[in-house]
Amino acid sequence: MPEHTVRALIEVVVFSLVGIVVFAVAFFVIARVSPFSLRKELEEDQNTALGVVIGSMIIGLSLIISAAIHG
Repeated sequence: MPEHTVRALIEVVVFSLVGIVVFAVAFFVIARVSPFSLRKELEEDQNTALGVVIGSMIIGLSLIISAAIHG
């Protein structure tokens, strides 16, 4: 394998791990800050609006992480 391919592969793995860790920490903070149980609202009460809001926050956070990695 050429050297630039190995370096690119290592960068992909490192950036992926960093992105996943940042995403997990952000989701944990969101879960702690919310005044109710996200699990209960989504699973038991079938709160679709909360699911849309959480999904939107996940997409937004993912876009921010990808833009930060891309430079």
